[in-house]
Amino acid sequence: MLIDIHTHHPTSAVTISAVGLHPWQAEGGTFPSREAVAAADAVGEIGLDKACGVDFETQKELFVKQLEMAERFEKPVVLHCVKAFEEVMTMLDKHTLRAVIFHGFIGSKEQAARAVKKGYYLSFGARTEGSKKTIEALCATPLNRLFVETDEAEVTIEAMYQTIARLRDIEVEELKRATATNYKRIFTKEDE
Repeated sequence: MLIDIHTHHPTSAVTISAVGLHPWQAEGGTFPSREAVAAADAVGEIGLDKACGVDFETQKELFVKQLEMAERFEKPVVLHCVKAFEEVMTMLDKHTLRAVIFHGFIGSKEQAARAVKKGYYLSFGARTEGSKKTIEALCATPLNRLFVETDEAEVTIEAMYQTIARLRDIEVEELKRATATNYKRIFTKEDE
């Protein structure tokens, strides 16, 4: 089973439904309804982005509200985090969440280790191969905390799995089994 944890394109892979306000929409976006959150698999893509032109305090206020909603509805969160790793980690500490997935992770292996130590998941995509530090983070991330994504890239999920497996020096089938297990752990309720 192929899992594409975050994509903006039609795919043959298993995906999730997520609702939330991206930090770029923090000023003037429409907050998701309770019904929409209840029906979705996750709250996302939410987080903080210091590289965009949206007021950072406004982003933080919105992020807290969405973390509270995810906590209330026991939903995993899919995070957007750009140049705000410390702030995101501090804010996550104040919440008990079903699961946390850093989508499009491009941080260092030290940041990856801190996130994994907290029990968070890291998703890697097309930007991974362009950064030595991100390749190091990918290789240091245990398979039981890893996802693969295509996001907005014009690449197939099959090609992305091949790239991630090659970078980790493992078989594609091993990677597929690991991400499928991670998906089931987060998105399958015990009573189902």
